Amino acid sequence: MKAEDLRSLQAPLKDRYREQPAAALVTLKARGRLGEGITCKVDTGRALVEAGLHPATGGDGSMVCSGDMLLEALAACAGVTMSAVATALGIEIRGGTVRTEGDLDFRGTLGVDKEARVGFQAIRLHFDLDTDAPEEQLAKLVRLTERYCVVYQTLRQAPAITIAHRVTAVS
Repeated sequence: MKAEDLRSLQAPLKDRYREQPAAALVTLKARGRLGEGITCKVDTGRALVEAGLHPATGGDGSMVCSGDMLLEALAACAGVTMSAVATALGIEIRGGTVRTEGDLDFRGTLGVDKEARVGFQAIRLHFDLDTDAPEEQLAKLVRLTERYCVVYQTLRQAPAITIAHRVTAVS
């Protein structure tokens, strides 16, 4: 896709959102169904993914780990964002990889150590790019990718999260 194609694709959306800010507020949804054993089946819209325990918490490794899915979501979002920003800036990227890594201390998850944090202690995002772009353009590309990547910004500035429950009949 060329920069002009991206601009023409997004221009009507940007105009609408400027004129009607409420139209830009979209609620994304995900749904999971508790499965057999200790699993949850999540419909991604493309496939049904069965998540289970990570081997460090007793899983056998046959199901995806939700922590891995979080890192995968970051890699996907950062990759798409970087591609869009590169296109908009006219930076040629012939190819590349996006890698994410996250450190967990499973003592917290398993309640072994009440002082150990539950969740990622650190997350690292790496880009390996095949490009001839000068370093100043790459620095701008990374800075704008960071600025506009939804998952990255959500992790950096956690939104308010609410939890609710209700009792229903399983169908």
